[in-house]
Order: sequence, then structure tokens, then C-alpha cells
Amino acid sequence: MVMTLAPVDNDYPGCWRAIKSGFTRSLAKDGVNIIKNEKGEYNLWQRRYWEHEIQDELDMQRQVDYIHFNPVKHNHVQRVVDWPHSSFHRYVRLGVLREDWGSEFFEKEAMTYGE
Repeated sequence: MVMTLAPVDNDYPGCWRAIKSGFTRSLAKDGVNIIKNEKGEYNLWQRRYWEHEIQDELDMQRQVDYIHFNPVKHNHVQRVVDWPHSSFHRYVRLGVLREDWGSEFFEKEAMTYGE
């Protein structure tokens, strides 16, 4: 996730905690069965996150590319376009990325590691 905090708000952990908590409460209110672990936490979110302040346009592009490719990296889908919950589809609609973006990397990696 990439977010911009208000200039007077630098509490990134607090913002992230509020987003996760609100989303989880909303799911529970809608009747989604979310399982709690032995610590009483919902098994919905990973415990840690990686915080990074964007340095420039190239850094922003790299972070967004990382986010877009993550579902492929973790074997949730075969192609970036197959993950429906991604801003990738907006980038395609705007003409910023092609629908087959990331396929060359995946094929190259599969050839390298699959041989």
C-alpha cells in the first residue's frame, strides 16, 4: 500500500493500525467469519509491515511495481492481471502499463529457477 499522510500527521503506525482495525470490524459486522489465533488476534493481517518513505519518482515506480507483482511472487495468481484487487487495473486503463506487464519477468524467472 502506498499512502500520503497529512503534513501534520506522521503517525504511520497509528494510521495503518486504524485502517486494519476498521476493515476487520467492517468484515465482522458484515458476517464474515474471521478466525482468531491463540493470541486473540484475527488471522487476517500479517503482524509486521515494511515502512518506506518514497524518495523520488523512480523509487515510487519501484514500490508500485513491487506491490503489483506481489500476488504473482506469492503464487496467488499466474499473471499480475489475474489479481482483481489491484491498482494495476487502473494503471492499464490509464495506459501507464500494458495488460501483460510483469509476464516477461515471470517467464524469465521461471526459466531460470525451473531448469
